[in-house]
Amino acid sequence: MYYLQGQTMETIARHLGVSRSSVSRLLTYARNSGLVRISVAATPGNRGSLSGQINEIFGIRTSVVPVHDIHTEVNRLHNVARVAAERLVDMLKPGDTLGIAWGNTTSEVTRCLPRVNLPGSTVVQLNGAATATESGVPYADAIISRAATALGARMVHFPVPAFFDFAETKEALWRERSVTSVLATIDSANVALFGIGSLSARLPSRVYSGGFLDPDEISHAQEDGVVGDVCTVLLREDGSTDMDLNKRASGPSPATLRKIPRRLAVVAGASKALPLLGALHAGVITDLVLDDGAARELLDLVRHRTHA
Repeated sequence: MYYLQGQTMETIARHLGVSRSSVSRLLTYARNSGLVRISVAATPGNRGSLSGQINEIFGIRTSVVPVHDIHTEVNRLHNVARVAAERLVDMLKPGDTLGIAWGNTTSEVTRCLPRVNLPGSTVVQLNGAATATESGVPYADAIISRAATALGARMVHFPVPAFFDFAETKEALWRERSVTSVLATIDSANVALFGIGSLSARLPSRVYSGGFLDPDEISHAQEDGVVGDVCTVLLREDGSTDMDLNKRASGPSPATLRKIPRRLAVVAGASKALPLLGALHAGVITDLVLDDGAARELLDLVRHRTHA
């Protein structure tokens, strides 16, 4: 009556003989339980629209979320995450494997996921989360578990460091059967979900604020032209990733990510436009959800680089 017939809550309440607040609670329950889903399709967009321009330049599918300037960065992220969650569910089908990289953005997206039932599906953690002082398991597990619960999927965790102390240690561990089975699950993923880490975002990226890298490593990365990361793999503006620190990173390389057919990046905040440009140059994004401020800043960067 509400969604298909367009009737008001007042009309529905009179028809059912209940209060308007009861109708409101029923509609809220229908959304939260997954009985009703609101979908936002990624359309090509008009040539002059923000999404249309981004799609034309980078050959991807973009949804631009209007966010009022008065919103805080946290509210901005939440508004973008709500659209991204619906977009993600539309990309999935029963039996799919979804790879998720932990982070502030994907954490919020998983909080917004509606309940759906995708039999035979799997959610796999794309990158390790341990530091020298913490296992990282509670944080990463919360993200993976929320997604698996919402989708009715099984979980595959990746209990390794975000960054190894030595590249040789990573190479040795990558030969262990318990690790190779996780890597094989990642290789079989149909869809990937990740945010874009930034060295200069207003809402600090967890990779740089959570003790995963020490100050000297971050300083050296900046000197090397690093602007951010995707799945804890550091990247420069031109999309290149050839640096020693990445030999110690547990996340999938751009080459590995590109093997996953659908790759949804979620971005909130204009301060993430520069690392987003790097990710786009690396070719790791097929689908993008971002706020209008980030979209405008991205296009400004492209125009500036083109005319420089």
